[in-house]
Amino acid sequence: MEAIKRVQGRVAPLPINDIDTDQIIPARYLKVTDKNGLGAACFSDWRYNADGSPKPEFVLNMPEYTGARVLVGGHNFGCGSSREHAPWALMGAGFGAVVSTYFADIFRSNSLKNGLLPIIVDADTHQQLISLAQEDPNTQVMIDLEAQTLTLPDGRSVTFPIDGFSKHCLLNGVDQLGYLLSLDDKASHYEAAHTARVNTHAVRA
Repeated sequence: MEAIKRVQGRVAPLPINDIDTDQIIPARYLKVTDKNGLGAACFSDWRYNADGSPKPEFVLNMPEYTGARVLVGGHNFGCGSSREHAPWALMGAGFGAVVSTYFADIFRSNSLKNGLLPIIVDADTHQQLISLAQEDPNTQVMIDLEAQTLTLPDGRSVTFPIDGFSKHCLLNGVDQLGYLLSLDDKASHYEAAHTARVNTHAVRA
């Protein structure tokens, strides 16, 4: 996993509440075990007609939002079934962060483990972002993970929450396994220091 310090770029608005993981990546795409190609299937049922042609009215098909790095979704983003493929698909579609007023817990956890930033903001900031992005597709924001701030085009910054462990892993580009492996030397030293004590107690017994 690559280290993440900042996510900066244009904003794509998708102000729909209760966007579930089956809309983000339909179940028929869950047979794959890697991330390759999932970006093209992101929001597939909303994005394409039955014949595979793109729906021009859907935000990800609009040329002016091509290359957007930040998706602003509605309240309760990522609800529904648990599937790690959902953040994979969003990242494959080019997004480095999703902004909402609330994320489903499992989706938020899966996102943090895979390098997609779920940014929670207050309702006023959320609405401001949606309005700005709808009025001007060139609207950009800057997300600073270390400072835990999202900076709007007018220069105003708002803070967002993230747990310390996830923040450490993202800033250093390590997953949970990588974090545990990084403690291998400390674990070995601890075992070596306590082996003698354990053996001494065994002899006395």
